[in-house]
Amino acid sequence: MRKIILSLLCLSLVFSTYAQDSPYETNTWKDGVYIAGAVGLNVLGFTFIQNKESLSESELNALNKNDIWGIDRWAAGNYSEKADAASYIPFYAALGMPLAFLPSEAERKNFGQISVLFVETMATTGVFYTMTAGLIDKSRPLVYNEDLPTGERTEGGAQRSFIAGHTAVAAAGTFFAAKVFNDFHPDSKAIPYVWGGATGISVLMGYLRTKAGKHFLTDNIAGFVVGAASGILIPELHKKGKENIDLYPTANFNVNGTGINTKGLALTYKF
Repeated sequence: MRKIILSLLCLSLVFSTYAQDSPYETNTWKDGVYIAGAVGLNVLGFTFIQNKESLSESELNALNKNDIWGIDRWAAGNYSEKADAASYIPFYAALGMPLAFLPSEAERKNFGQISVLFVETMATTGVFYTMTAGLIDKSRPLVYNEDLPTGERTEGGAQRSFIAGHTAVAAAGTFFAAKVFNDFHPDSKAIPYVWGGATGISVLMGYLRTKAGKHFLTDNIAGFVVGAASGILIPELHKKGKENIDLYPTANFNVNGTGINTKGLALTYKF
C-alpha cells in the first residue's frame, strides 16, 4: 500500500494548472501541499502498522467469538485464499480508474488535473486507513479459525481488521470515477448506471474481503464510507465556485497541555 501511495504521488507530477472546459479548479501550491501532507500522514500511519504487536498465545486462547458484535459474529473463522486473490482484481482496477477517462475527449484534455484529484482522493483514503489500521487493535475473522497455523493467527498483520483498506480503495476509485463522469457529463443518461456500478464493485469487494477472512462486516462498511466520501468530496471541493471550502492535513501536539497528540484532516468553510 505504501508503494502505491508513493506511486500516486509521482503521478501527480504530470499535473498542469491549465484546464480546458473543466468543472474543476486546482492550484499548484495548495494541491501540492495537500498531497505532500497527506502522503506524510500515510507514511506515519504505515509506521504504526509495521509496529503492530502480535498476539500472545494466551491472548489468542482468550478470544471468544461470542464476544463479537452480533452483526459481525457470523464472519468469525472465515478464511478463503481464492476470495483473497480475487479481491485484488477490483482493487487494482480501482487504482487504474483515471485511465477509464482517456477515451473521452473532455476528460482526456484535463487528464493531468483529474490525475491530481485522484491522487488526493487516494491519499485521503490512505490517511484514514493507515491511522485506523495502525492504531486500532482488532483481530481479523481468520484469527478465530482454529484450523489455521498459530503463527498466522497471531501475527501483527492479522490484528488490523479495522478499517477495510481494500474496500476503502475500491470505493474511493469507483466513486471518484462516477463523480468525475457526473460532473463532466451532467446530462448523460448513463449516470445512474455509473453510480450503480461504483456501488456494486464496492459491495463485491466487501463480500470478497469478508469471505477471505480479512474483515468483518462493520470493517467493510467503514471502509466503504471512507472511500466513497473521499471519492465524492475531493472532486466536489475542487469544483469551480467552491473556493470557500478547504480540506487539509493537520497535526496538533500536546493539545492544551494534556499531552494528547492529534493527526488527521481538517475541513473548513469560510463565510
